[in-house]
Amino acid sequence: MTGQTPRVSRGESLHHQVARNIRNQIAAGLLRDGQSLPSTRELAQQWGVSVFTINEAMKLLVDENVIISKPRAGRVVNAPDEAAHTEVRVKTPQVLLVGGYAGSGKTELGRVLARETGWPMLDKDTLTRPVVEAALEILGRSPHDRESEEYVARIRPREYEALINALTENVQCGNSAIVTAPFIKEFKDIAWLHRIEATCREMRAKVSIVWVYCDADTMHTYIRHRGAARDAAKLDNWTDYLATIDVDFRPPVEHSVINNSASGAPLQDQARDLVKSVAGSS
Repeated sequence: MTGQTPRVSRGESLHHQVARNIRNQIAAGLLRDGQSLPSTRELAQQWGVSVFTINEAMKLLVDENVIISKPRAGRVVNAPDEAAHTEVRVKTPQVLLVGGYAGSGKTELGRVLARETGWPMLDKDTLTRPVVEAALEILGRSPHDRESEEYVARIRPREYEALINALTENVQCGNSAIVTAPFIKEFKDIAWLHRIEATCREMRAKVSIVWVYCDADTMHTYIRHRGAARDAAKLDNWTDYLATIDVDFRPPVEHSVINNSASGAPLQDQARDLVKSVAGSS
């Protein structure tokens, strides 16, 4: 899992993308066992795809027994084992820094890891978004601005400062932590990576860098589905946005890659392998 991962040479079929994202939502606890899914037409509208695509995605999930049909309830999530609580105990606190581009699935991976380990999950947007949006409005900008120089120079550094402070407080208490954020700038900065590693080492904790890889088509499907206002500029200028990122980027230090493209292994399986690797090295 460390280092390279197979690249996707062509776009994946839409129904595989939709099926994978629904499967990830179940593994992350966003869709619960026994929960009824919206109608086919509603799902098609949510995902911005055809009814045919949704039906094909459902066929995959039904074949896997992840989705079942019940009289009067329609399609229902079938994941009774997902509610089981697990806790991974380690001798040394573990810090998993999970980064990736928008729509790569890093937050879903963080949730799956948290459910697999019982470790706290610290997500940048969850911790900082309300304050960031208020700060942007005070500055006279859109609360959804994530592109301007003012946001990048004045707001973004404080977001990450708050996130690292929350991480530090958990580790000082002897807790492991799963930290999810884009980390685009940070994972390119070897000095920053070495500093965070040294900081955690001083607290007798070990850092693991995790990069979530996702092909452009799957990212686009997911971003379109989640419908976040902060993504509007990306979706309106998708080709231009892709020109600003390197989909094949990898952190310049030892790291693990999670392939969250539709062609990759199930996210939950990759998460479990990652947990085994991390726990085994503690």
